[in-house]
Amino acid sequence: MARTPLLGLSAVAVSGSPNQSARCQAPRGSGGVSRVPIRAPGGVVCGRRDAGASGWVLRGGGGARTRCRPVRSWGSPAAAMIHSLFLINASGDIFLEKHWKSVVSRSVCDYFFEAQERASEAENVPPVIPTPHHYLLSVYRHKIFFVAVIQSEVPPLFVIEFLHRVVDTFQDYFGVCSEVMIKDNVVVVYEVLEEMLDNGFPLATESNILKELIKPPTILRTVVNTITGSTNVGDQLPTGQLSVVPWRRTGVKYTNNEAYFDVIEEIDAIIDKSGSTITAEIQGVIDACVKLTGMPDLTLSFMNPRLLDDVSFHPCVRFKRWESERILSFIPPDGNFRLLSYHVSAQNLVAIPVYVKHNISFRDSSSLGRFEITVGPKQTMGKTVEGVMVTSQMPKGVLNMTLTPSQGTHIFDPVTKLLSWDVGKINPQKLPSLKGSMTLQAGTSKPDENPTINLQFKIQQLAISGLKVNRLDMYGEKYKPFKGIKYMTKAGKFQVRT
Repeated sequence: MARTPLLGLSAVAVSGSPNQSARCQAPRGSGGVSRVPIRAPGGVVCGRRDAGASGWVLRGGGGARTRCRPVRSWGSPAAAMIHSLFLINASGDIFLEKHWKSVVSRSVCDYFFEAQERASEAENVPPVIPTPHHYLLSVYRHKIFFVAVIQSEVPPLFVIEFLHRVVDTFQDYFGVCSEVMIKDNVVVVYEVLEEMLDNGFPLATESNILKELIKPPTILRTVVNTITGSTNVGDQLPTGQLSVVPWRRTGVKYTNNEAYFDVIEEIDAIIDKSGSTITAEIQGVIDACVKLTGMPDLTLSFMNPRLLDDVSFHPCVRFKRWESERILSFIPPDGNFRLLSYHVSAQNLVAIPVYVKHNISFRDSSSLGRFEITVGPKQTMGKTVEGVMVTSQMPKGVLNMTLTPSQGTHIFDPVTKLLSWDVGKINPQKLPSLKGSMTLQAGTSKPDENPTINLQFKIQQLAISGLKVNRLDMYGEKYKPFKGIKYMTKAGKFQVRT
């Protein structure tokens, strides 16, 4: 997908050291601890930690800030520690475990398995599970549960954010985070985890630093290591480890200098049977791929920055300038990184991009039912809705369905009672529809409620919240890089009640 070139392509040279311009403004005596973005379960609450601040700054929907206890203090005896990490697949098998303090028995995961059985879906497993002697904190990504074991009470967002960082690191190292890929690179996985935590404390979580400490696996490096018996551990310490910008290594050089930004928004909504919106919210991120020579200093401005109220930033962002000018100023990490994530929950700011017309009926004294649904675009700014997938969990009394789609293909599983309709692109001139009849089990009563309809879709070159990037400027270097922006909206948990 082509990206839209950004305005402000000129590079402006400034005097002074770019390192100095990136220095975190920490209070005296704070130790200069850099900011760490945090992600709450479900992405509803997010925040950041100011450099050297005494606690987390959490932002609610109204922009109010509340302070929580500090994440950790190096000198405190009650400092937070992660003792163990277990990786559990969808079948409930523990396929990898790592211990930093004492070895914790696998039997502690029995409490997690009990909570998993009580949850209707994998995403509904409680992120914090107390046990008599431990706390289990988990995230579920890529069909894998990452379960951390701690023995003292700690801020849960601290541990959950670290688990998300572990997943992102695996994805950055191996291209994809899956059970097969982790097993194939188990040595590198253990080496990376050993560097990310030191005696249970987060140490190196930036991808640039980790890649200098532990070289990413390649086919050639794997063959050489097998023959020579060497490892992926680097020979030298990372150049940026003690820098004021630890997220960026020094001496970066590229033949082609380029910076790409992807604005990706995920809309969660519940629509009632009349078409009215019960609830709707947007989870958005701005992912960046920056390959620039030297130590560039970037500023990114928006046409409507007031939309960004509930925001979580990468540590490279200068938060004071954002609060005063609503401009993102930062020295970017080298390569791929998430610049910020945001949450829009105001109903008047969330547009619903698709609608569903439905007619699902069951007769009291008949073994037949009627099923009709039509999907159409709504408030898409003229953009095409593509990748549309409709699923619906039918009642247990439905034996079979005889349906005819006007577009795409459909499958009904008589065992799981799941109806799936792969629509594809929506043509506004000829709306796709699925019509037919349902065969019910004889002698069964009419279902208490109609099934719900779940939608998946994506819209290229559209941010449904209306967020737009204005321009990107570069300071500190004299070359002219290529810059581009891409927008995409996709469905999260989009549900239509019938």
